[in-house]
Amino acid sequence: MPYVTRDTAGRIIAASPTPLDDASELIAADAPELLAFVEALTGNASELALSDMKLIRAIEDIVDLLISKNIICITDLPPAVQNKLLERRSLRHSLNALNLIGEDDQGLI
Repeated sequence: MPYVTRDTAGRIIAASPTPLDDASELIAADAPELLAFVEALTGNASELALSDMKLIRAIEDIVDLLISKNIICITDLPPAVQNKLLERRSLRHSLNALNLIGEDDQGLI
């Protein structure tokens, strides 16, 4: 988890993997304000994150296709990968049941 330093208004002005000074605060790596700070610095973090999500979805679909064609078995994958795929499949199923994701995502996993 990273450390951040804030200005007098409470805005993040610095981030580091180690404490920078006595005013450093430990913060979750996925904290929205930290992500906004990093995005403001890089200017393209959201594009990269969106691209990552699309790639992850494509990889999930490829793994599911390989499993459905009996080319690989889910048990051929490392346990950590199996758990991640099953977590995402369960989450996607829950979201589909609530109709929170578009038709493009239905039935792919």
